Amino acid sequence: MIDGLISGRLHGAAESRMDRHNQPFAVARVRATSSEGENLFVNVIAFEAEVVEGLLALGDGDSVALSGSLTPRVWTDKQGNTRPSLDMVAHQVVTAYHVNRRRATALGHDDAALANHHHPHPER
Repeated sequence: MIDGLISGRLHGAAESRMDRHNQPFAVARVRATSSEGENLFVNVIAFEAEVVEGLLALGDGDSVALSGSLTPRVWTDKQGNTRPSLDMVAHQVVTAYHVNRRRATALGHDDAALANHHHPHPER
């Protein structure tokens, strides 16, 4: 098993599913770019509630960073070329929302202050 951190953009919307014990989980695909500039697809599955919620809150094309256990894979495209991919069991998700929330918490702001930060002209 390899522990890793990947970042990229969500490719399509994450999907919510239920396991055989009626517990929710999420699956998603993230398009990341390798150091050689090649697109690499990461097939993500998440079981922890916070990670599931974080993935489901995102839309197609949203930036995301995930940490978890990685398994390297190879697939063959329609032209017969082999391509790398990764399977990830995500243990943590980080989005711009999470960064802003953690920053606000560290500065001692409550959720209302964080909400007003995103809406510069709240109704009075």
